[in-house]
Amino acid sequence: MIAFVLLAACNQAGNHSKLYEDNPRKGTIYISVDESFRPVVEQQIKVYEASFPGTHIIASYKSEADCFRDLQRDSTRMVIVARGLTKDESVFFENKLSYRPQYDIVAYDAVAAIVNIHAPDSIFTMQQLRDILDGKTATIAVMDGRNSTSTVRYLQDTVLTGRPFGKNVMAAAGSDSVIAIIERTSNTIGFIGMSWVGNEYEAQQLEDLKKIRLARLECIRCVEKGYFAKPSQASISYAQYPLARPLYYILKENATGLGTGFTNYLGLERGQLVFRRALLVPAKMNFTKRNVTQ
Repeated sequence: MIAFVLLAACNQAGNHSKLYEDNPRKGTIYISVDESFRPVVEQQIKVYEASFPGTHIIASYKSEADCFRDLQRDSTRMVIVARGLTKDESVFFENKLSYRPQYDIVAYDAVAAIVNIHAPDSIFTMQQLRDILDGKTATIAVMDGRNSTSTVRYLQDTVLTGRPFGKNVMAAAGSDSVIAIIERTSNTIGFIGMSWVGNEYEAQQLEDLKKIRLARLECIRCVEKGYFAKPSQASISYAQYPLARPLYYILKENATGLGTGFTNYLGLERGQLVFRRALLVPAKMNFTKRNVTQ
């Protein structure tokens, strides 16, 4: 009996070590990422793997709904999406895993509205935006995916308060396809994550901004009426841009594995600086510029 108990304990310890054979400095982990955050997450992974050459973070970029479906599978230990877990989802994972996954906000992003560089109008009130998404105008609206993306969910919840989109709303294959469509057509408005068009340090984004414009949207929280803002670090920080949203990580890990190391990195100085350089708003650190006298 003693030998049997010891053998069973060894097998359980072996299985646990196999489950978390990686650590913050070594190993491989599979994660799923909302496609609208792809540019900035690719940069984060590049910096982390360069800092720890023994690590491999293999990311799949897909819709928000697909990310949450992946989270239910054992092979996916982490997702990066635009919302945290609901109460029912937390209970589900606690029953399945015997612990609740960690989740937190690491940055703030925005849904950018983009139009062709030759479009007659690039300034919209929230009512005009609502009429476009409701299908009350002839303007075509293009979303960043054919499935339930975070952009689709956010606009439907925030702008339409749960109502369905009009027949003039179409879906592209992804954010890069939205940009390509807007570059070719003038009576169209596209909606994508800000990290696809807001980074002035990316050569491809600078080229895209020669053919498209970031639309200015009505500030609904400003005391001054008639103020319109483009998505930027400043307009998000001061609540001037109305389509700002959080960027969350959700992690299924109850030991210090590679997922824990990566999420810690995202919330500390280096990861927060990468968000800042990508012109998102860091959620964990407030970086201020100081004038230096010599």
